[in-house]
Amino acid sequence: MTINRREALALLAGASALPAGFAFAQTAQSDATPLKDLAQRRGLRFGNAIANAPNRFGDAAYRKLMARECGVIVCENETKWQALHPAADKFNFKPADEMFAWAKKEGMQIRGHTLFWYPEKWLPKYVLETKYAGAKDAEKVLSSHIVPVLKHYGRDIYSWDVVNECIDPATGAFRDSPFTKHMGGVESVDYAFRLAKEHAPHAQLVYNDYMRGDAGSAKHRAGVLKLLADLKKKGTPIDALGLQSHIGSWDDVKDGKDARREWKSFLDDVTGMGYKLLITEFDVNDRELPGDIAKRDAGVAALTKDYLDLTLSYPQVTDFILWGMADHVSWLKDWYEAPRKDGLMIRGTPYDEKLRPKPMRDAIVASLKAMPARA
Repeated sequence: MTINRREALALLAGASALPAGFAFAQTAQSDATPLKDLAQRRGLRFGNAIANAPNRFGDAAYRKLMARECGVIVCENETKWQALHPAADKFNFKPADEMFAWAKKEGMQIRGHTLFWYPEKWLPKYVLETKYAGAKDAEKVLSSHIVPVLKHYGRDIYSWDVVNECIDPATGAFRDSPFTKHMGGVESVDYAFRLAKEHAPHAQLVYNDYMRGDAGSAKHRAGVLKLLADLKKKGTPIDALGLQSHIGSWDDVKDGKDARREWKSFLDDVTGMGYKLLITEFDVNDRELPGDIAKRDAGVAALTKDYLDLTLSYPQVTDFILWGMADHVSWLKDWYEAPRKDGLMIRGTPYDEKLRPKPMRDAIVASLKAMPARA
């Protein structure tokens, strides 16, 4: 038996026990059909982000699980600017190319993440230290990275996160960067998308960000909507908004119905502009759920199903990508904002550290089966 969002939120609020009559038994998965097949039946791509590391891509068992469940591969870090192009005169395509060669053999499609990660802290040092005389110099730096990367991958990558996280979540305004300063915020994003369209005309072009439905994310949502509206006015060749979807115990997650209503309103506004949607980085932070594994897994499953039932109800969603399939390889394990106060490992993915399916996987299955078919 599973629990619903109300019960999960009661746990998040600090309830010491589940509602009366609740029972949970950790049993085998209810449907072992590969998730990629369930998604494909409804016209949705399903995949996972993986890193070229010994306990991720280097782990044969984890690769086997991913090949079974996923039709799409994304690099966690290997196709980001600082990894691909760490110095002005140096590119490093080898780690990503190794993963993509394997993915092709397994029949997977490839998503690119990301051509231009906007915050200064994620830009290579040489980008920050360049002496910019004006917009042309900034354009030259962007072009010197984006164009060679797109030429290298050609038609292999069907979808690119062209720009990632250019909106400051605290203010809703553009983040500081050399490109904001010398080109203007909207202008720098527009330029990146036009480069992408010119050199990868086949690809789906995506703006990716981590806004949510809670009250603490209101300025972030507003800033992203303004960005999308401004790009629409400029005729920027942007196809879709990527929803990072790191859900769970972040900020004002206990907003409940209000957050759900605000999230629906946000998605209505985005799709009303004609944009597609992607779930690009899905996982669940369980840091405020109880330590008890049965209760925690049930709460994670409930939050998963609630979010997916609403978001996947939009047929404009074309892709659903996990950001890690198993707990021991999840970025949440090491991210400074994520750890649980009790020191327990976060259980925010559909498989545990021994690659056994968890209730979260059943929740994903249920949502995939319930969502409307895509064209």
